[in-house]
Amino acid sequence: MEHFFSTYHSELLWTSITMAVAFLLKYGFSKAARRVAKLRDFNPIRTDLILKYISIALTLTVFALLTLIWGVDFRDLGILLSSVFAVLGVALFAQWSILSNITAGVIIFFSYPFKIGNTVRIMDKEIGDAENDEDNTFVIEDIKAFHLYLRKRNGEMLTYPNNMVLQKGVALVSVYNQQSNDSSPVEHIEKE
Repeated sequence: MEHFFSTYHSELLWTSITMAVAFLLKYGFSKAARRVAKLRDFNPIRTDLILKYISIALTLTVFALLTLIWGVDFRDLGILLSSVFAVLGVALFAQWSILSNITAGVIIFFSYPFKIGNTVRIMDKEIGDAENDEDNTFVIEDIKAFHLYLRKRNGEMLTYPNNMVLQKGVALVSVYNQQSNDSSPVEHIEKE
């Protein structure tokens, strides 16, 4: 056992430093994401989703650093990774919209002013009548990783991809106040 520690002393030291830094970064990023969520009054489910993305990104980064620290033979690793990335590249090219929706979901979490219960107008002629603004007015029921759940005045539910929210114009019509006596966002839109 002493032979192992003496042989791999520097690798063990760098591994422990990498793990400590990773835990500190995870703690800091998680705290920052929770602070943003609290300031903007985001849904806890959305916050948990962003925290999961942070954990995945940090895990992949730590894995890459550990392969460098322990001196994995890059020729062998390169063959393995090129094969995996070739298969993933074909699969992800076919599913590019999933990745763009996840990325858009992260962007919406941090930078968009919309919350669950808000009434929005989407400037998309494919989902309503361009002449009639009421056909393009929706209440945000839920915000998921891939799409938004939107409800029309007539109660019809629409799932709208997150990447389309970034591509189309979206206007905030009214803000739903959770402290008010309104029993639901749908009743809120009907009062306007």
